[in-house]
Amino acid sequence: MIADPQGRRFPYLRLSITPVCNFRCGYCLPNGNPEWAKRALPLTLPEIRRLVRGFAAMGVTKIRLTGGEPTLRPDVVEIAAECASTPGIRRIALTTNGYRLPALVPGLRRAGVRALNVSVDSLKPEHFHHITGADRLPTVLEGIDLALSSGFEAVKINTVLLKGVNDHEVEGFVEWVRDRDADVRFIELMPTADGPEYFARHHQRLSVVRDSLIARGWGVVPRQTDGGPAEVLSHPDYQGRVGLIRPFAEDFCSTCNRLRVTALGELKLCLFGTGQRSLRPWLQEDGREEELGHAVAAMLLGKTAGHGLHEGDHGDTRNLAAMGG
Repeated sequence: MIADPQGRRFPYLRLSITPVCNFRCGYCLPNGNPEWAKRALPLTLPEIRRLVRGFAAMGVTKIRLTGGEPTLRPDVVEIAAECASTPGIRRIALTTNGYRLPALVPGLRRAGVRALNVSVDSLKPEHFHHITGADRLPTVLEGIDLALSSGFEAVKINTVLLKGVNDHEVEGFVEWVRDRDADVRFIELMPTADGPEYFARHHQRLSVVRDSLIARGWGVVPRQTDGGPAEVLSHPDYQGRVGLIRPFAEDFCSTCNRLRVTALGELKLCLFGTGQRSLRPWLQEDGREEELGHAVAAMLLGKTAGHGLHEGDHGDTRNLAAMGG
């Protein structure tokens, strides 16, 4: 399995399949998609097939399809099926805003998707509409309920915690998983180049939420090898679990186990790093998996031990839409 200079290994690939999104979340794309994203030519299905085969040969076992909003691609089910049928890939996950989920759940399940993450920043329709610019909460919740009854191994909702906007809903989200076999994952707001003022107004440290949960009997669950960045907590009285993604935590980067490829086929070594390199030259014909592996291994030599958020350095990440977080 490929490794970086710190000895971290990477069984997990986050693959964006489109840079555009149809929501206008205040912390991400308040003004809608930038012009470059509208003009972009994302990876084709054959390119994705070669990419996934190449990363499987490097030891990747889990792939998460992201966007933008991945379900905007009409071939999203085909992409998922292609990934799931690749030898060596054991787990396919999808992150979505949920707007097409009711229609897509059956196809995604048949295609081999085993885990779904759905963005839900409020359980109140008016607040959801205010945050996302989309009056779609009933549809999103319908899709989640359908997913919970359709045999997915994991269903999680992602909630970006925003001071003064939805921080009063923490308890409601925790209670939502009392009788549901699902996870709610609170995500600490992250700074980006496009939103410094928004970050300054709405950033809320998740350590407050963590301390409250621990005091009420929630315990930390051991992290899985190919798990995501969340610290997961469970409670004997709750069927579901709570996850906390705290990018400012001191040890956050020490457990990094994932690489990111943008919708344009660029390898990004850190969400808050600088620079990325296109992998498309190795994706234009079959049989170049070994060359791709050598190229990625060489790029990994430049992966740093951690991000620079504590020093106010968010790299060249303008917003989270193009990378899917």
